[in-house]
Amino acid sequence: MIPQEIMETALRNTENAHQIIQKTGVIKLWESIGATVNPVGSLSMGLLVKHLDIDLHLYTPTIEIGKDFSVMSRLAALPSIRKIEYGNLLATEERCLEWHAWYEADNGEVWQLDMIHIERGSRYDGYFERQARRIAAALTDETRNTILRLKWETPEEEKIAGIEYYQAVIRDGVRDYDSFMKWRKEHPLTGVVEWMP
Repeated sequence: MIPQEIMETALRNTENAHQIIQKTGVIKLWESIGATVNPVGSLSMGLLVKHLDIDLHLYTPTIEIGKDFSVMSRLAALPSIRKIEYGNLLATEERCLEWHAWYEADNGEVWQLDMIHIERGSRYDGYFERQARRIAAALTDETRNTILRLKWETPEEEKIAGIEYYQAVIRDGVRDYDSFMKWRKEHPLTGVVEWMP
């Protein structure tokens, strides 16, 4: 079993993330340009502990950069949005635009909104949704609790992708933080992790 505080934090963060989605209207903003919006990552699996991020994948048949900027200008107009970053990966096999926005909640917490706009029919169309579903289906009480505990034990300044926890725990049987740090040295993250259970 893990401490009740960890479980309560994960539940509260999931609830807060959904409230932020509602308050910002971010899904409606993307839908206004015809995008389909899917929550992915830790939020979609109920594994949101310390790293306060909301991962959204957006899909349209083609990507028009001007339309993306029109959406982001409306999001940037919200007083709670503190910063925005942009990356253009359209010329790569990822065929996407990356948007990152930082939202400050009323309680002072800063949340990162990661919005990845992916071209329909490209290599990663639907991939991360399938990955999240497969990971969620593979979780047992023990592995879920281990992942939540490892995330909880991770220092604030340490940036670790969620997929690293899931792969280490579900595939490779890692059960404690020291073993996880050793596992990370042996499995450096070098790009998109194409693994699912």
